[in-house]
Amino acid sequence: MKNLLFLLTILSVSLVNAQAFIGKNDNKFQVGANFQDNASGINVSYDYGIGENISIGLSSTYLLGVDDALKDNDNDDLNAGFDSRFDIRARFNANLGNVINVSDNFDLYPGLSLGLKNFGGHLGARYFFTDGFGIYTELNVPFAKYKSDKLTAAETLHNQFTINLGASFNL
Repeated sequence: MKNLLFLLTILSVSLVNAQAFIGKNDNKFQVGANFQDNASGINVSYDYGIGENISIGLSSTYLLGVDDALKDNDNDDLNAGFDSRFDIRARFNANLGNVINVSDNFDLYPGLSLGLKNFGGHLGARYFFTDGFGIYTELNVPFAKYKSDKLTAAETLHNQFTINLGASFNL
């Protein structure tokens, strides 16, 4: 029983010291899964704090699995090569964790992104269990697609609502 109490005390102290966003010079690296209609893949992102509530960074997604239903369409227009599967975005976040003041371990960050496929926005949240490790989720939506006429099946990849889930690390 003493060992269990000691372990819980150590764990709670480490949780108190965890911070989701510390402001200027904060470094976050995230890796996780990307889910969207007809495909799934890997997402990695890096955010750097440039102010008390502002960060900038890069996010990239590579789609590993593309739904066979898209490959079997009549026009065979799914060219799921590297250029269709890959996207990279510059991003801007407004880190609101200290504004909403839920916990030092929690950060909510809406933001904008400019990528190879579109201009869009995201709403993300991260929670840190220790100083170095946490989890995150992001909801992404395109605001303006670079091609305004009808998109082919391959062009719909990265040009739709997506969800990212994964691990977040303090660097």
